[in-house]
Amino acid sequence: MPTFLPSLKNSGHLDHIHITLCNVGSRKLSEEDDYAEQGWNFFAPNLAIYGFDADADACDEANLDLIERQINWTERHIPLALGKTKGEAILYVTNHPMCSSLYPPNEVFLKRFVQLPEVMNLDFTIEIETTTLDSFCDGEEIQEVDFLQIDVQGADLQVLEGASRLLKDSVLGVKIEVEPSPLYLHQPLFADVDTYLRSQEFTLFDVSFARRPRARSPIISPAHPGQILWGDAFYFYDLLRQDIHLSRPKTPEQLLKLACMADVMDFSDYALEILEYLTLNYGENPNYNFANQIIETLSCFPEIVEQGLDSLPLIVGLREFITHR
Repeated sequence: MPTFLPSLKNSGHLDHIHITLCNVGSRKLSEEDDYAEQGWNFFAPNLAIYGFDADADACDEANLDLIERQINWTERHIPLALGKTKGEAILYVTNHPMCSSLYPPNEVFLKRFVQLPEVMNLDFTIEIETTTLDSFCDGEEIQEVDFLQIDVQGADLQVLEGASRLLKDSVLGVKIEVEPSPLYLHQPLFADVDTYLRSQEFTLFDVSFARRPRARSPIISPAHPGQILWGDAFYFYDLLRQDIHLSRPKTPEQLLKLACMADVMDFSDYALEILEYLTLNYGENPNYNFANQIIETLSCFPEIVEQGLDSLPLIVGLREFITHR
């Protein structure tokens, strides 16, 4: 649950921004995969979501669900396989379709771990057409994408490379699945993804890893309960960085979008840093004065109130921007 967005929504500050996000590998496996459950619904109706999955049935199911729920934002799921280029490719369909990939599963490696062969071993292959995210957005006249989520089982770097224009011009946040270990043959690894995103001026904020123990071992160490095999990495185009030359202008609208996306992704300290920066530098404009919302939100934390909210250096610096208490 986002920390600052409820107050920003109630105050009308979100009325002035529109968020567009792309979810590549958008198959919904549980309620947690629904964007409304993650906090993006705070931007409705100024929210556009484009989901992509090679499985047409999964897209049809997702689109039907959206119709039945009568959502108040724009969302559609498109049966496309996205990659680095337009062309033909082989899709390696695994025992569980969620693990299917443009790379063949590394079955010799997978069998060493608990419960991986059952879902990740190869079932069959099919030939498919691939395109790029840049090409899709050009065809749909989508000029900006603010947030990009990618989970395509080892081919995530290909999707990034096929979205080079969007990464250069507009994307502010990326959540991407990464594999430090070769779950698929010849796949790019976490280091390759990280190197590419850093070359595009994105900053790594966090990685949450999943582990698996060895299949034949009867013991698991509590200190190291298995090898890290995959995870989700979180990157932001940190507009507040001054140690590198950023190629994009630092506008208040972009900063507000960045703060909001950081809040959705549960980086509340980063969201607060940006909201404070906006207030101190652009607070003469009511659209970018967040002093009241910062105080309102922090007042919900009893431990902060007990320590003395008004004495915090952050609050002291915002006093001249407070319009009411």
